[in-house]
Amino acid sequence: MNDTILREEPIHWVPSPAQPAEASSVGTWSVDARQQAWPVAEVQALLDLPFPELMHRAQTVHREHHDPTEMELATLLSIKTGGCPEDCGYCPQSVHHETGVPATKMMTPEDVREAVLGAKAAGASRFCMGAAWRAPNDRDLEKVEELVRVIKDEGLEACCTLGMLTGDQAQRLKGAGLDYYNHNLDTAPELYGDIITTRDYQDRLDTLGHVRGAGIHVCSGGIVGMGESRAGRAGLIAQLANLEPYPESVPINHLVKVPGTPLADEPDLDPLEFVRTVAVARITMPRARVRLSAGRRQMDESTQVLCFLAGANSIFYGDKLLVTGNPDVEADRALLQRVGLTTRHTFGV
Repeated sequence: MNDTILREEPIHWVPSPAQPAEASSVGTWSVDARQQAWPVAEVQALLDLPFPELMHRAQTVHREHHDPTEMELATLLSIKTGGCPEDCGYCPQSVHHETGVPATKMMTPEDVREAVLGAKAAGASRFCMGAAWRAPNDRDLEKVEELVRVIKDEGLEACCTLGMLTGDQAQRLKGAGLDYYNHNLDTAPELYGDIITTRDYQDRLDTLGHVRGAGIHVCSGGIVGMGESRAGRAGLIAQLANLEPYPESVPINHLVKVPGTPLADEPDLDPLEFVRTVAVARITMPRARVRLSAGRRQMDESTQVLCFLAGANSIFYGDKLLVTGNPDVEADRALLQRVGLTTRHTFGV
């Protein structure tokens, strides 16, 4: 990604289509008229703080809204892998990239139930399903509705990431019992076209609006380490924090550099820069679950613990994140035990 974009065009956030002016309820997440607006310059000022000061502020906010010793565990399963028509530069499932990931059919309810039971036995409280689509068709959605019911039958929270949704599709998923829908913004609005050309930023915002309108919790975050500058990371966090309301769940992903994707040769991001991003997400979205997501396998344990201290209080738990590796269950259990973190078993925001 070319930093010239950042110098010539200021990073800013794009207002969502409908922004309530007074305190109200949107879906199941309270909108407070006092929710702080976050200009990009103020978000970057947080990122620029001396590291000890930033961590102190993040810890203070975290303790005001969450138990600092509690960690939410979630599992992510790819129910339909590969063959995606989108050209996302980071994604090994795109048909535009030669990554050796084969296209598969959707998993059966029986296979998904087995995975759900395994996740439940391992301590996960949320089960997330991902499918490599630009957008599901009605037949696809009917099958997903059945899978959502499988998850709910086993007593776990259900989350999906299926691409773009219409308002009617979001209502159908709500009717099936879906608790969360994941649709990441990926990066700052001005940088989006450098990463994806087959859809635009407004498509992302529209889907989030449909999800919120259906009363489903929003899970939305981004990916860092794609060549963006600190200003670009500030633009991403500002965009998320200025959604009204901001997402209940905010995954912060570290780029996984998969051979064959356009971003495979991006320089490594300084680990402390990743921790800074987590800390600023916590400060600007205080009530959200900030999830340490993709790229955890590339982090050493010290970096992960710094992310926990910065306010990350949710992790994906299992052997894979869609098609890339994830720290295994036993390693996660051992790390959480060593630092004295307990796992969250109650549901809700």
